[in-house]
Parts: sequence; structure tokens; C-alpha cells
Amino acid sequence: MLIVALTISDRASRGEYEDQSGAMIETWLAETITSPYALNRVIIPDGVVSVREALADLCDNVKADLILTTGGTGPAPRDETPEAMHAIMEKELPGFGELMRRVSLEQAPTAILSRQTAGVRGKSLIVNLPGRPASIRLCLDAVFPAIPYCLDLIGAGRIETDPARVKAHRPPG
Repeated sequence: MLIVALTISDRASRGEYEDQSGAMIETWLAETITSPYALNRVIIPDGVVSVREALADLCDNVKADLILTTGGTGPAPRDETPEAMHAIMEKELPGFGELMRRVSLEQAPTAILSRQTAGVRGKSLIVNLPGRPASIRLCLDAVFPAIPYCLDLIGAGRIETDPARVKAHRPPG
């Protein structure tokens, strides 16, 4: 099982500040996943071309099972993660974005500005998370119960979670 935490940020990619978003993903996964996995953390600049190329490479060549992106989902001019996602994904899973926005709106009215989504390319699941560490935790808590079963359905690696943290939902049978 290979998981990639892909931080999308011009400033973090230039080393102007520490990547706290990727660190939050790493911490959250360590607290939640009980099955063996490898985690790669990658930082790239914003922009549709850089994100599109990174996502395609991670899916097609690196063969990542799960890619958790952070950043680039707002309305600012350089926030182009959703555009890159639409260019490379084979199937969109809009329920992920809908749920993340719903739970985020309980914390901040500006969550309505977020354009997160999720999708599948080959045997890779890609989930766009917000950029704020607290929002990442909130969103992962909300959507992760569906991720292990989604990975099963697309033929990706199997993942198990600590049910005290996140109870993965798999239909009986």
C-alpha cells in the first residue's frame, strides 16, 4: 500500500515556509491506519500543469494507491487543483467534496469557497483536501470511513483502520 501526501503550494515548494499540511496528513495516517503502508510526501508548486503532471505520474508510473492532495482548492488565481484533477481523473467522486464542505461549514463560513473533489485514475484514488491542518483533520475524519472500501472496489491496496479512530465501512459479505 503506497500513500502519497501531495502538498500543492508555491511558497512551500520554494521553501518559504514549513509544510504543515503534509505533516498533518502524515500524523493523521499514523494515528488511524493499522495495516502496513508506505508514505511519500511530495511538495509541488500551484498551477494546473504542475498538478496535472504530478498526479498523472503518481497514478501511472509510481502506482500510488491513495493520493491525498492538500492546497490549491480555493478561488485564488493560482488555485488550480480541481482543474488538474478534471484533466486526469477517469471517474469523479463528488460526494467526497460535498461531505468535506458540509463538515467544514460547521467550523467556518468560508468553507463554501472550497472546490475539493475526489476521483479515480486506474487503481489510484485521489482526494483533494483543504490546506489548513485543522481542516485536513476534520475532512479526513469525515471521508475516511469510505476510503478503504473505495480502494477495494478499484483494485488498489487494502487498508485497515483503528476503529476507535475511524471505523471503515465495508458492506457485509
